[in-house]
Amino acid sequence: MKLRVVTYNIHKGVKGFSGKPRIQSVRTGLQAMDADIVFLQEVQDRNDRLIAAELFDPDHTQLNYLATDAYPHSVYGRNAVYEHGHHGNAILSRHPILMSENLDISDHRFEQRGLLHAVADINGVEAHLICVHFGLFARSRVRQASALVERVRAVVPDTAPLVIAGDFNDWNHRLDAKICNTLNAVESAHAKNGRIHTFPSHMPWWQLDRIYVRGFAIERTQALTGREWAERSDHVPLMAELAHRMAIPEA
Repeated sequence: MKLRVVTYNIHKGVKGFSGKPRIQSVRTGLQAMDADIVFLQEVQDRNDRLIAAELFDPDHTQLNYLATDAYPHSVYGRNAVYEHGHHGNAILSRHPILMSENLDISDHRFEQRGLLHAVADINGVEAHLICVHFGLFARSRVRQASALVERVRAVVPDTAPLVIAGDFNDWNHRLDAKICNTLNAVESAHAKNGRIHTFPSHMPWWQLDRIYVRGFAIERTQALTGREWAERSDHVPLMAELAHRMAIPEA
């Protein structure tokens, strides 16, 4: 079973401080990457200001606009809510999603953060998918990593394939050991290429985005860089090619 997964912080589908929409370019990028499962952060599923200014189609949410026919299965976890809209994490999938749950892992009132957990049926195998966006403060990230570990230990079977992906904001790599050693997981970039930088998009210098896996072999990991990707968000996507390690029945 081969699987191409991508994690991508889309910066709400708008450009910098100007707020100029660039969600159409993000959608074009999603179609070009041809992934099986996409983990998205900062999906602004409602923005009344853009609709009022006739800059976005009122018949769409940002999620269903991005999903199109390429991803018939999608889930959204609303984290931050404000007067003109809300944003959060999302998972787009070509495979059926059997269930999903969004957990609030906010550490303080100034940052709303979430953990979106879904289970997908991938060719008859139930795989657990967790999309995260951790905070900007080191202590918050440590507590959010603990919440992630507790969630996996509580509800994910040890034998189930697992993909944890998102924007960890962990530029100093202090969470890798906690997540990998505690959950028996592997960080995809470290396993194949060392560190792969994804931020800022015009000149990637930090590895903020990660894909951790359990029950998969990592065949290839890469950041999707270049001028077109740099214009779509402040992050570039991180892509991993995975192969499921099938369990061998005991004799």
